[in-house]
Amino acid sequence: MLNNFSVSTLLLIFVIILLVLLLIIQQIAMARKLKKVRQDAVKRSNAVKGGQIAEQLAPFLPNFPCNPADAHFLGQPIDYIAFPGLCEKGTVDEILLIEVKTGSSQLSQREKGIRQAVEAGKIRYVEYRIN
Repeated sequence: MLNNFSVSTLLLIFVIILLVLLLIIQQIAMARKLKKVRQDAVKRSNAVKGGQIAEQLAPFLPNFPCNPADAHFLGQPIDYIAFPGLCEKGTVDEILLIEVKTGSSQLSQREKGIRQAVEAGKIRYVEYRIN
């Protein structure tokens, strides 16, 4: 028969082994989660890079709304400002603010605000002179 010392020693060893196993399981779960987070970060980074490349190539792709020579890249807060007619005729037919999107990407709040300002006619021409 086991004495009290042996039982308490075995119980302590069992608790220590159980704690070590729980720590190992927790480390494995954290490693798996970290791997998923890293994969997601790489996927998002690649999507952003692809979008940036598409922004630069957009004027040369089919159905771009104007002659590429009339489009000027800004990048932020809108991708392009274009002056259709300027290169071919020397006169501006209209002014376009062009936002390039790929896949299922949506307009940001800033981009929506710009679109709303243009649609509401809140746009003007300012001549700024430096003396």
